[in-house]
Amino acid sequence: MDGVHISSCPLNCWDTCGLKVTVEHGKVVKIDGDDEHPITKGKICGRGRMLEARTNSSERLLYPLKKRNGQFVRISWEQALDEIAEKMAEIRTKSKTTAVLHSHDYANSGLLSNLARRFFNCYGGVTELTGSLCWGAGIEAQTWDFGNAYSHAPEDIYHSKHVIIWGRNVARTNMHLFQHLKAVKKQGTTLVVIDPIYNQTAQIADKYVSIAPGMDGFLAIGVMKELLRLGLEDRFFIENYTFGFVDIKALLKTITLEEIERLTGVERETMTWLARLYGDRPTMTYLGLGMQRYANGGNTIRLIDALVAMSGNVGIPGGGANFGNLQVGQSFSLEELTLPERKTASRTFTMMKQAEGILQATDPEIKMIIVTCGNPLTQVPNTNVVKKAFQSVETVVVLEQFMTDTAEAADYVLPTTTVFEEEDIYYSSMYHAYVNYGPALVAPPGKAKPELWIWTQLAERLGFGKDFAFSREEFLAMGLRGLEKHGITLEALRQEKRMLLPVKAVPWSDYRFQTPSGKYEFTSLVAPQKGRDGKLRLAYPSESELTNPEMVKKYPYRLLTIHPLRSNHSQHYHLIESLQSIKIEISRDIADEKRLVDGDRVRIFNDRGELSGIVKILPNAHAKTINIDEGQWGKFGGSVNVLTSDRESDNGQGSTLYDCLVNIEKINE
Repeated sequence: MDGVHISSCPLNCWDTCGLKVTVEHGKVVKIDGDDEHPITKGKICGRGRMLEARTNSSERLLYPLKKRNGQFVRISWEQALDEIAEKMAEIRTKSKTTAVLHSHDYANSGLLSNLARRFFNCYGGVTELTGSLCWGAGIEAQTWDFGNAYSHAPEDIYHSKHVIIWGRNVARTNMHLFQHLKAVKKQGTTLVVIDPIYNQTAQIADKYVSIAPGMDGFLAIGVMKELLRLGLEDRFFIENYTFGFVDIKALLKTITLEEIERLTGVERETMTWLARLYGDRPTMTYLGLGMQRYANGGNTIRLIDALVAMSGNVGIPGGGANFGNLQVGQSFSLEELTLPERKTASRTFTMMKQAEGILQATDPEIKMIIVTCGNPLTQVPNTNVVKKAFQSVETVVVLEQFMTDTAEAADYVLPTTTVFEEEDIYYSSMYHAYVNYGPALVAPPGKAKPELWIWTQLAERLGFGKDFAFSREEFLAMGLRGLEKHGITLEALRQEKRMLLPVKAVPWSDYRFQTPSGKYEFTSLVAPQKGRDGKLRLAYPSESELTNPEMVKKYPYRLLTIHPLRSNHSQHYHLIESLQSIKIEISRDIADEKRLVDGDRVRIFNDRGELSGIVKILPNAHAKTINIDEGQWGKFGGSVNVLTSDRESDNGQGSTLYDCLVNIEKINE
C-alpha cells in the first residue's frame, strides 16, 4: 500500500477531516489534509496530524496483558479470550448478564465501533451507559424543543445577516467553521461571540460579550424580554407553529433586566442590541458545549432555542440553533448493525454516575467492566470515586492502544488497531454531513487486533458466533443498507472517498417538528413522559452564590475545563511533551487578589480533590474564572476531574463538569 492515499480522521470532532496519508515501506510517514474534501479542503489540525505519531509510537500496546500480583505480564490472545469468555459465561449462568458493565465513550467515529453494542446485545444485554459527558444535556434539550437535534449545512452560513457564536471557541474545536466566519465577516455579516473567556474566535468578532459562567440562559431571557418590548418577535411563526408560548411569556415577567444584568455581567444596552440582531433575521446561532455542562444546562440550551424560535430564525436559510446534527448518524442502518432485539435484559447507569452505579449496584452487583472507546479514569468526573469503583470490581477488561490511566487499572488489556490499520467509514454528528472512507493502509504492530476480530472471537466462545459470521466488508455494507437508494454504497465510497449524506441543509423548513404536538415546544410535552417538568424556568448552577452561598465563601472561583488544543481529550498527551504539565489559567482579578504572576506554582482544590500546576493569566476572561484543560494523564500531574462533580444536568442526560467551584493558593517553594 505504499503511496499517497485518501483517508479520514477518526477523532470524535466537529470536522471529521479528510486526510491524505503517505505510506512508505509499509509505514505511515506523513499526514496532510485532503485538498478535494468539500468541507475540510486540505486544512487539518494538530490533533489529526498526531495520528502519524500515534500509529508509529513505540509506546503502542503490542500484546494482550494480564495483571498478576499487581504487575502486567504478556499472555497469548488465546489465553486472554478464553479467560474473559469463561468469566462472561460464568456470569451469564450464575448471575445476570447485567452484572457486566460496558463502559464507553465516543473516542472513535467509525461506523463499526457500533459492533460493540451488537456483541453485548447478543450476549443477552448488559448494564449500559446513557447520556453523555460531552453534549448530553444539549441534545436532550433540543429533543424536547424540536423533537431532534439538527443543524444547518456549513454553507448555509452565507445566507446569514448575523452570526452568534455562543459559548463555542470555534478556532480551537471547529476550525473549518472558523474559516467560514472569517469569510462571511468580509462580506459584511455581523459576527458576535458570547463567552466567559476572550478566546481566539472572540478576537475576530465584531463584538465580544463577556458573560458570567453558567448564566447564559439568563442572557437569553434578557434578549427575549427586549425582543418582545421592541415588537421584533415573529408572530406568524409563534401563532402557527409553536406550543406553550404563553408559558415563556409568563416566565419573562418573573425577572427584571436589572437582575439579569447583575447575574450575567452583561449590560442592558447589549441585550437590546442583541435583540435587534435576532429580530433582523436571518440570524444564525452556533451553540457550544460548555454552557450545557451545568446543573441548569438543559434549561440553558432550551432558553437559547426559545430565543431563536421566538425571533423567527427556525426553519429559514441562514438561521437555526445549531448544536448537534444527529440526522447524520441517523442516516445509517444502526439497528441492523447492533441487533437491539437480541437483548433480553437491560440496566442503565448514566455516564456521569457510572462510578456510583458500580458501587451501589445490587441484583446483580457489577462483576465485570469492559471498556471501549474511552478512558473513564481520566474523563469521567469525580476521578477519585471512579478509581474506587473500578478497584471494587472483580474483572476489568480494557481495549486500548496505549497504557492509559484506565488501562493501568485493568485486569486484562487487549491491544487494538488504529485508524490506518483497519477499514471503516467515518462521520460526525456535530457539523457537516459528509461520510469519509478510511482504508486499511498498514499492518498493525505486534499482535494488535481490530475490535471486530475481538468481538468475533469472544462471540464464538460464548455461543453466538453466527451473529458475527460476516466479513468486515459485509458489516460495512450492512450499515450502509438504507443509503443504497441514494447511491451511497461501500463500492461507491471506496471510489469517491467521501460522499454527502441525504440530510436537510435547512432543518425544519417545513415546520413539521418531531415533538408530540408536531410544533416547536416552548413547553415540552415529552418531558412529563420522562418524569420531568417541561416548562422553562429560572435555573442556576448548583455551585453558585445563589444556590450555595456557604460553598462560595470556601471556594469562590468558577473552574472551567475546556478541550485541549492539541489533544482530542486525553488521547495525545503522552505524545506531546509540552502538554505534560498542568497549566492553570486564571482571570486577572484572581491574580491581583492572590498576588499571582505568570509562572507561579499554585494549588487548586475543593472538597473532592486537588491539583497543582503553573499559573498563566488570561486576558479579558470573566472575573473569578479559572480554566484547566481536560484530559491530563495521572503520570503527568493528574486529571482535572479530581475536582469536578458527577452530578447530572437538570434533564438527566448531561454532565455538570463546568458547575465546579474551587479555591487557589500559591505554593511557596
